[in-house]
Amino acid sequence: MTHAHAERGDFDLNRRLLPMALLACLIGLLATGGAWVLLAMIRLFTNLFFFQTLSLESRSPAGHALGAAVIALPVLGGLIVGLIARFGTDKIRGHGIPEAIEAILFNKSLMSPKVAVLKPVSSGIAIGSGGPFGAEGPIIMTGGAIGSLLAQHFHLSAAERKALLVAGAAAGMTAVFGTPLAAVLLAIEVLLFELRPRSLLPVALACAVAGFVRPWVLEPGPLFALHVGPTDGWALPVCLLAGLLSGLLATGLSRTLYAVEDLFNRLPVHWMWWPALGGIAVGIGGFLEPRTFGVGYDVISDLLHLQIGSATVLAIVLVKTVIWIIALGSLTSGGVLAPVMTIGAGLGALLAAVLPGHDGALLPLLCMAGVLGGVMHAPLMAAVFAFGVTGDPSVLLPLLATTAVSYGCTVLLMRRSILTEKIARRGRHVWREISVDPLERHFVEEWMTREVQTLPASMTVAQALAGPFGAAQRHRACPVVDDDGRLLGMADRAMLLARPAHETCAEAFAGAAPPAFTLGGEHCRTAATRMARLGVERLAVVDDAASLRLVGLLSRSDLVEPTLSHHHEEEVRERSRGLRRSPGPRPRKEAIGH
Repeated sequence: MTHAHAERGDFDLNRRLLPMALLACLIGLLATGGAWVLLAMIRLFTNLFFFQTLSLESRSPAGHALGAAVIALPVLGGLIVGLIARFGTDKIRGHGIPEAIEAILFNKSLMSPKVAVLKPVSSGIAIGSGGPFGAEGPIIMTGGAIGSLLAQHFHLSAAERKALLVAGAAAGMTAVFGTPLAAVLLAIEVLLFELRPRSLLPVALACAVAGFVRPWVLEPGPLFALHVGPTDGWALPVCLLAGLLSGLLATGLSRTLYAVEDLFNRLPVHWMWWPALGGIAVGIGGFLEPRTFGVGYDVISDLLHLQIGSATVLAIVLVKTVIWIIALGSLTSGGVLAPVMTIGAGLGALLAAVLPGHDGALLPLLCMAGVLGGVMHAPLMAAVFAFGVTGDPSVLLPLLATTAVSYGCTVLLMRRSILTEKIARRGRHVWREISVDPLERHFVEEWMTREVQTLPASMTVAQALAGPFGAAQRHRACPVVDDDGRLLGMADRAMLLARPAHETCAEAFAGAAPPAFTLGGEHCRTAATRMARLGVERLAVVDDAASLRLVGLLSRSDLVEPTLSHHHEEEVRERSRGLRRSPGPRPRKEAIGH
């Protein structure tokens, strides 16, 4: 093994990993505090709107005594949210996760202090006035803003800001639901768009800190403690059915939501009024079925434990679905997880009434996870999340089967998830598949040209223009080297024409900036990035930065070659070993034009 190969590891060496880890721990603490503030605001505004008291006591809005006057509360809350969005920041509109994705991919993970302050306030008002939303979307946005602002304070790079933004978002979800593993999977499947130590470690540490701190500031233990009991092979058909129905329901919810949003976009009124208009439907629905108001964690618990009659379950599912779609379509401020969990658990409860048996108690949990995983295109997060909020390890296997089927169904039926559709409508496409870049799988020394035509330092400009850059010119540029093979620079025809004819190549580069180069042991991706940054089409390959001894040349055409192996893996179909096979990628030549 050569020294260069011995120095290569599984990951890029990042000496900033330790300070990033320390910042992530701080973000975990701050995001937990942000979660407490958000939940406190929801309780405060719930008591203020529905019971006309200033209190942080946890009370269900279904217990109000306002009669038909309750219809006005979501309208008033929507009006306040619209005003905050109009005169504060429009970044608070929606459920938060698409906005976090957009900041990560298209805004260098930059968020403003206004978002960190106004998102929990607006969400507290929207949910406290009866909005059928959860706290997870707002806390993901708020936690992400905390991570982004802290990263901006320490002048970190965009990639480092992304890691801390996602760490804050995942830590906030951990604090609300007590599901650190699911929060990490949410980061991996939805937010990070990479899987590297520089991003995974901060996210995992932030979630771990939030998980340990949560019992001190919020309620300890699983949110919906549940014990289903062991399952057997006969549960598989139930899981498959639950997954299929959940996937179909998730597809219908997503498509209907954006159809409603399109209707709001056609209204001849400013978008500031949309949340109030959506509040009319919320008020009417909540008047007809009071348990559809607010977050509804108590309703989810009752559905999972099969403590609600089928007729009431059907009413809750129908009303919750309608008012949630209309309210979220109006682009007010609120989350997705809790209403989707309610609708999914309701579907499972209805199935349990039709399919009685030992698997009956399992169905609400399976459908809750199935709809959640299908809506967000995040099956692993949904399965682990459902396990985390119930605390029953025996449900992991059936959850995995259900969410996998639901995920497959929605991927086939929906081009985009409920999270990315909003971004696509703004003209920005999100590619959610994570794979290793072919250029990161290969090193410069594998694809560089080793037999390079060079210009001696003593050659005059006139000789170079008459010879290598004359009528028989073969290459666009040639490295200039001294007698020891040391790189002086890269010469091309335009550069030489601008110099006196009697001048030597060495004199042409005298006083010039150090030559651009790459090393044989660097990734092709690193070299490609350097070419793009410098605006050049080729780089000299040197032995090391000290000696600058030329060993090869890498051109942009060389960087196309590694993609052939990727094409072969993805596109070429092969038969079993021993039968006729399709040809592999063409072999690379030792020396090519540059």
